[in-house]
Amino acid sequence: MKRVLVLVAATALLAGSAAQSKPMKWMDGTAVGLPAGAKLAVAKGDPSKAGDFTVLIKMPANYAVPPHHHPGDETVRVMGDGTLSYGMGDKLDKSNVGSLTKGYHVTMAAGMNHYVFTSDPLTVQVTGTGPFAITYVDPKDDPRTK
Repeated sequence: MKRVLVLVAATALLAGSAAQSKPMKWMDGTAVGLPAGAKLAVAKGDPSKAGDFTVLIKMPANYAVPPHHHPGDETVRVMGDGTLSYGMGDKLDKSNVGSLTKGYHVTMAAGMNHYVFTSDPLTVQVTGTGPFAITYVDPKDDPRTK
């Protein structure tokens, strides 16, 4: 009986590993309203629909997302080396920010204006409940209108 349980557990582990090794489909971040330069991949769910989702975002060096907000809470977790700087408010103010490094996260409340920027290339994981949307404080910052 123990051998059967071990075999079942090993098979489940291998099946899970195979599913996780499926390559991610990366797309231009402008498709969801991010400024040019970012790449986005959906890891779980569908951000355009109601329900939980997880996306990964690759940001290049010296990248910024101007002040904006979302209809739902979002949690941003740093996945790689580098530092993500973030702040709250209607104007991007690099002198008044918090910073996150690998493994740390911040949750931005629904409707709260916030911004992020990097100095080095960085990957973050964003989780939330869809449908996901970005509303910029200044409509001129929205890359979908350019």
